[in-house]
Amino acid sequence: MLKQIYVFDTTIKLLNDLREMFKDDKSYKFKCVETQKIDCVLKEIPDVIIINEDNLKDKLHSVCSRIRNDSDNAITPIIVLSSNEDFSHKLEVIKDSVEYFVEKSLGKEYIYYTIKNIARLLTVNRTVSPLTGLPGNVKIQSELKKRLSLKEEFTVLYLDLDNFKAYNDVYGFVRGDEIIELTAKVITQNVFKLEDSDVFVGHIGGDDFVAIIDGHVNYDKVCQDIIAEFDSSVQSYFNKEDIEKGYFEVPNRKGIMEEFPLTSLSIGVVTADKGRFKNILEIGEVGAQVKHLAKSTPGSCYAVNRRTSE
Repeated sequence: MLKQIYVFDTTIKLLNDLREMFKDDKSYKFKCVETQKIDCVLKEIPDVIIINEDNLKDKLHSVCSRIRNDSDNAITPIIVLSSNEDFSHKLEVIKDSVEYFVEKSLGKEYIYYTIKNIARLLTVNRTVSPLTGLPGNVKIQSELKKRLSLKEEFTVLYLDLDNFKAYNDVYGFVRGDEIIELTAKVITQNVFKLEDSDVFVGHIGGDDFVAIIDGHVNYDKVCQDIIAEFDSSVQSYFNKEDIEKGYFEVPNRKGIMEEFPLTSLSIGVVTADKGRFKNILEIGEVGAQVKHLAKSTPGSCYAVNRRTSE
């Protein structure tokens, strides 16, 4: 994956040095920009920002604040390169939410590996949902493979929201994201409170989640607790009129109003007995079937597939 790295500098010497350091790795693209053009640069949302303090015309604090106050770049990693080795100065820079302060006296090799390590962390973090902070598909698949390799019983919960698209159409994507965050919170709180159990919660994407619990855990209670908390909490995301009606209205493509029940949660439960599944694709197929069964029932509910390998 191409990594866009912007260098705030008034000369091209540092830019040329960086390009020379990474000449054998074409996945890194460096671009030199001046701080007076910072607003244009931030719109492009680079992967990493490097600031050469020695050649900075503006105050470093001001530049860092402008970067951090830009919502799209609030988490963009910042590296400050400087010849100033005064400890109090370095401390003040770090207070400005700068991830790395690198003294130039440490040499090019130190700078090289600092950039490489940040890029590695970026790659890892991209496997995590930026909205919920939960691991995504890569980690979910890895966790399922691990469980199969251990040859121990476990249970997989596939969860998603009902009538969520209709909700977005009426209340907007911002409120929709809030319900996604609520759903993640409800699932994690109820799954992570299980004692003496190896648990996992992942965010497949959109309104789809997965949770994995040990085979000895009472999955009925887990599902019931999740549904009860979700149904209670989700009420606050609807206006009073829709709550009283028990549904909300959405115009279809022909302009005709259609009624949709309030957003609910469906859970498909797959019990992975020893030797039942050969690979994670089989688990996913059964999970899709049983979740479809749950979604065919109005309101929040869960359906269980208890078939064994026998």
